Amino acid sequence: MKRNHIRKLCVFALALALLAGAFCVTAFAAPDSVASAIEGTWTTAKEQIKTIVNRVVFPALDLILAVMFFIKVGATYFDYKKHGQLEMTAPIILFACLVFSIAAPGFVWKIID
Repeated sequence: MKRNHIRKLCVFALALALLAGAFCVTAFAAPDSVASAIEGTWTTAKEQIKTIVNRVVFPALDLILAVMFFIKVGATYFDYKKHGQLEMTAPIILFACLVFSIAAPGFVWKIID
């Protein structure tokens, strides 16, 4: 009885594969039509993407980095008062990231375009 089920399953899978192959239609595009459509869409959407990134994404990232920088500077000060050692690596890295993030809109779009 087990062989009968396996045989029925194989026949069903073969019939399904043949039907799928018979009803599949290949779509051909005219030369360069897909590429030109994508380029046209990118050209239209590029300015909107730039506006959103410049007005929302970069300022939000700048705010987060600035808050983290000031918190880390405060924690470094309290750590200095407690242990007498001044560890400035983390605030310097956060400050460098903040400067990079503030300057990024000026050069990121030149790289992407």
